[in-house]
Amino acid sequence: MPRSMVVSLQPDAVEAGANVLRAGGNAVDAALALAFVQTVVDPMMCGIAGFGSMHLFLPRKGVHEIIDFHGRVPAAATPEMWQDRILGETEDGFGFILEDAVNDIGYQSITTPGTLKAFWQAHQRFGSRPWPALLESAIRYASDGYVVTPGVYGYWTGAGLPGRVSVRDRLGFCADGRQVYFDPDGQVMPIGSIVRNPGLAQTYERLAADGADVFYTGDIARQIDSDMQRNDGLLNARDLADYATESHEPLWGDYRGLKVATNHPPGGGIMVIEMLNILERFDLVAMGHNSSDYIRTVAEAMKIATADKDNHVGDPRFVEVPVERLISKDYAIQQAAAISRGEKAHVERLGLSESPGTTHLCVSDSAGNIVSMTHSLGMMSGVITPGLGFMYNGCMGVFDPRPGRAGSIAPGKSRFSSICPTILFDGDRPVLTLGAPGATQIAMGVLQTILNVVDFGMTPQEAVLAPRFSATSDAITVTARIPRYSYAELEDAGYRFIRSASSYDIASVHAIGFDRDGEPAGGADIVYGAGMALKV
Repeated sequence: MPRSMVVSLQPDAVEAGANVLRAGGNAVDAALALAFVQTVVDPMMCGIAGFGSMHLFLPRKGVHEIIDFHGRVPAAATPEMWQDRILGETEDGFGFILEDAVNDIGYQSITTPGTLKAFWQAHQRFGSRPWPALLESAIRYASDGYVVTPGVYGYWTGAGLPGRVSVRDRLGFCADGRQVYFDPDGQVMPIGSIVRNPGLAQTYERLAADGADVFYTGDIARQIDSDMQRNDGLLNARDLADYATESHEPLWGDYRGLKVATNHPPGGGIMVIEMLNILERFDLVAMGHNSSDYIRTVAEAMKIATADKDNHVGDPRFVEVPVERLISKDYAIQQAAAISRGEKAHVERLGLSESPGTTHLCVSDSAGNIVSMTHSLGMMSGVITPGLGFMYNGCMGVFDPRPGRAGSIAPGKSRFSSICPTILFDGDRPVLTLGAPGATQIAMGVLQTILNVVDFGMTPQEAVLAPRFSATSDAITVTARIPRYSYAELEDAGYRFIRSASSYDIASVHAIGFDRDGEPAGGADIVYGAGMALKV
């Protein structure tokens, strides 16, 4: 019988998931326990007031579905409310810059959160361990404390990105944040220090006892509503009570004989399938990994998919998304021909890079169950309701403040997100599951990891560590491990390159590969200085 595998960015969280498996829990149980710990030890990356997408493959139950829990625009918002405050757009397309950063930080930046509702529903439908048991580790880390790692500290204190509020300022936006995340001298808690969050521990104890309803319709909902009213927030009790997740069969594609299962819009799976379809028309191996031809070809596919996303992809409850056209092989043939002719795709930007407040996990168990989940705060709002301990998402920052567009603001609408938890199959047999944090770079990191495994025969660990590049605008960003000579001729041909200061960058992909007997092999990225794959 194959062993189980747990992979994520945070070792403490991986251990929590592994302990649940060792205690007899299934992949769903382990994934939820892992995710709850992620919300404690990496609180700017994710939280119960966030959003995400959960990919479930449970073959013995006959279940293969995606639970989408995207944040939704509160009912009090209007399409025109910020149209006169636009200063610009981030070059990578991860949101708009407005006067006073009203969409970027603070009470009006918050969408209705879905994370906790999805966790609860997944447990009620598919979990085998008691709900309180899945919160035990998270409660302990919140109460007793966790160690600030170099990756977490670097993220907390990193330089602010153009037009965006720094993570440090988000940490210190509220008194509760300053109390938890800053030392007595007013400095962010340093590497190796112990962070305790008693408010979050108490909230999780309430959730353990009463389930998710206390958050959406009970006492916690009333606390949230009162805080929002006092501070001119958009979110209210009705938004929380009305929130519902959405469950779908996967969006399907295929690549070089493998079936590709991923999430629907407003998730980023459509981009992954579109790019794979285009690249299937090329002999990538003959080009050579990260060669000039390879970088140009893959980057053009990225630009085409990004432009299509910007123009056409939004919440399908509000926008007619031409899914079948964008993922069709005929469309891919047309786009591949344009690349072969040397044409350059253009990605329009208003002008003026991103805040990847997201994380991912992959879990497989000995019964063949797989959970691949990306969950996020988007851009962290900085808001912590006094005494509750968790930070809310800041997803309003990615909506287009210009009315009449695919990504425009509308009550109840979800924004596009590049999150794309994906599973590849050879027939009915899973061969790879993966996903990533990294905002607009998520689909690009997932794409390259798939190419690394399928085309270049890399192991999951080799595939996630191979140097990456990205093109979510007319510029191509490359990591520092890609030699300049690899793209010198492209620069001569007029391509603009942005060289990352980091050796490991552009999403943080985590993956599990499976051999013919179902034995897993993990791949843990180290973009943020951590990452762990643990076989159980």
